[in-house]
Amino acid sequence: MITVNPLEVEGMFFTAITVELPKTNLLMISNEIGYIMCGALDVDLLNDKLKDRDVIAARAVGVKTIDELLHAPLQKITDASKAFGWEVGMIGKDALIKIS
Repeated sequence: MITVNPLEVEGMFFTAITVELPKTNLLMISNEIGYIMCGALDVDLLNDKLKDRDVIAARAVGVKTIDELLHAPLQKITDASKAFGWEVGMIGKDALIKIS
C-alpha cells in the first residue's frame, strides 16, 4: 500500500509518503525543494553519479514511521543540502524547516 498525505511542520506544508513493503516501509517527506527519507536513500549515488542535479536530500536510519523520520537525526546528507544549512545530526523536522 502507498499512502500520500499532506504534512504540516510549523505552519509549512510538505508531502509525507509511506510505501509499505514486505518487512519494511519506505518513508519520505518532501516539498518542491528537497526531501528527507529513511535509510533506503542512497546519498552517495546522489553526491557522486548525480552530482550535477544538486539534489537536496538526507536520510535517517532506523525509522519506522513518518513521525520517527521527523524526529530522527539525519545520518547522511547530500552535498547540495549544505547550502540550506543542513548538517549531519540535525533532526529531520529542523532540516525541513530550512527548505520551507
